Amino acid sequence: MKKKNDISLQEAMQDMLREYRLEPRLNETRVKMLWEKMMGKTISTYTSNIQVRKNILYLTILSAPLKHELSFGKDKIKSLLNDAIGEEYIKDVVIR
Repeated sequence: MKKKNDISLQEAMQDMLREYRLEPRLNETRVKMLWEKMMGKTISTYTSNIQVRKNILYLTILSAPLKHELSFGKDKIKSLLNDAIGEEYIKDVVIR
């Protein structure tokens, strides 16, 4: 029988992440981990830096042709990562 103050482990973890303001760091780490999985080994090889600041994903790409190609797919990159995270975390993608 559940008491009024009983919560699930998932709810407790989410409350703790919010309380200690760890959600943004956790999501940034998720984005970095998902990058190779979502984009493939070749693209991740040419990616030298991945940062998320104020919900904007900054990617440093070493190949000019790949940088140009990815600039056309910024919306798709944003939606793929947001779908994988499960929330609208990434608001924009900047490729440099």
